[in-house]
Amino acid sequence: MKKTDWPIRWDLLLRYRLIETVAYWEGRLTTNHICHGFGIGRQQASKDINTYLRELAPGNLVYDRHLKGYVPAPDFQPVVTSGQVSEYVDLLARQQTLSHTVDALNIGLPDSHVVQAPSQAISPDTMRAVVTATRNGRRLRASYTSLSRPEPVESIIEPHTLVCNGANWHLRAWCDSNREFRDFALTRFRKAPEALRQRARHTRDQDEDWNRQVVLLVTPDQRLTAPQRDHSPGLRNDRWAPGNPDPRRTGALCSDATGHCL
Repeated sequence: MKKTDWPIRWDLLLRYRLIETVAYWEGRLTTNHICHGFGIGRQQASKDINTYLRELAPGNLVYDRHLKGYVPAPDFQPVVTSGQVSEYVDLLARQQTLSHTVDALNIGLPDSHVVQAPSQAISPDTMRAVVTATRNGRRLRASYTSLSRPEPVESIIEPHTLVCNGANWHLRAWCDSNREFRDFALTRFRKAPEALRQRARHTRDQDEDWNRQVVLLVTPDQRLTAPQRDHSPGLRNDRWAPGNPDPRRTGALCSDATGHCL
């Protein structure tokens, strides 16, 4: 991709996302949010808000003189975010993490606490080797254990996608020993795998199970009463096709700006 093909500079996109997230979920945005969040001056923060309103989302925000800040317009529509509450939770979690590292990094969000899920014990050397092989389409020598075979077995695998489901990291890869594509849990690598020089011969396009779409119909438990089913949080008789997931929502790493998984 050419440099000029990218529609918005990455640093600007992050600031625009902060503008939209704070305004939408907090109901009031000031230049202080951007100044404290990115360490920039008030003049630049004001310019970012004006550019967002002029070029990306005209009329999305209205300046309220009494609140001394920008508020969402009645017909506000997310442009650089999806309007999902998870985006606000991510913002709170990021502020919480950064404030533990650098006290001055505080964008002024309300008192909150995000309970983090226990992190898995994945060796940094393991993750770096997996990312290198997946990103560059290379083979990986790995020592792996499974529930059916607890003793470590060394094999050559060819990874095409690294996936995080929010709590667990998995690797989708061709396994030379079993002659098929399989899922590998990163916690089951007994030692750091080795990214080899040889290029992988099997790609994502050849993985039929990975590319097959399965439509799931998710409904509330039919044993519930009608009022209970109507108020079941998060269950809305929706159809979901996970065969081609959106990496921004699944946590899958992206290999490029097109949204392809890593």
